[in-house]
Amino acid sequence: MTSPASGGIAFRGVRVFAGARLLLNVPDLQLTETRITVIGPNGGGKSTLLQLVNGLVEPTEGYVSVDGQDTVDQGRAVRQRTGFVFSSPAAQLVMPTPLEDVELSLRRSLRDTSKRRAAALRCLTELGIAELAERSSQELSSGQQQLVALATVLALRPQILVLDEPTTLLDLVNAQRFNQRVEKLGQLHGITTITATHDLDLAARADRTLLVHDGRIIADGPPGDVISTYRHRSAV
Repeated sequence: MTSPASGGIAFRGVRVFAGARLLLNVPDLQLTETRITVIGPNGGGKSTLLQLVNGLVEPTEGYVSVDGQDTVDQGRAVRQRTGFVFSSPAAQLVMPTPLEDVELSLRRSLRDTSKRRAAALRCLTELGIAELAERSSQELSSGQQQLVALATVLALRPQILVLDEPTTLLDLVNAQRFNQRVEKLGQLHGITTITATHDLDLAARADRTLLVHDGRIIADGPPGDVISTYRHRSAV
């Protein structure tokens, strides 16, 4: 196998199949920008592309690397530096309260119970949701649950944050609040963010945008140009 690229996120000769069906074909892609957005129709391959970044999906052919580390051969190391937030917080919240969920994500890195609890509280505070710490997760709004899901990932201090349509279940106010906090934290901590979204206003705030359709990247470049291409292709 060819040696992985040393910097950023690299896709080389990547193809992903489900049986005989080709889900994604990315011959050559290098991502080094701080804010990247991925747009395109449902079922086009956005989620598969994102899940390749931290090894949730393995390529059938080719390889994906993160800062030179192969997502299959060095998957554990990649996942330690790459956090993933799903569109539905139910996929990430399993404990009775937000505090316990964040503590759970820290159980391997912080063995001491008191230090783990303090770190979890700091993370909730940083996101502005410390008052939710002891609430029942089932009683929280969708927006609050998504912020807690984000906290479980950010508590591990990832260098890369992958967000798969994180505002799909949120109303306009909560979606804006979520996006603002992600953007602020990215700037404060130097976190690279890769976000799949249908929100074209959000997509436009990136440094680079990819348009994925039918398992292929059909446009890649400045957000305004790629969004214009998407609008043109989507026009009825």
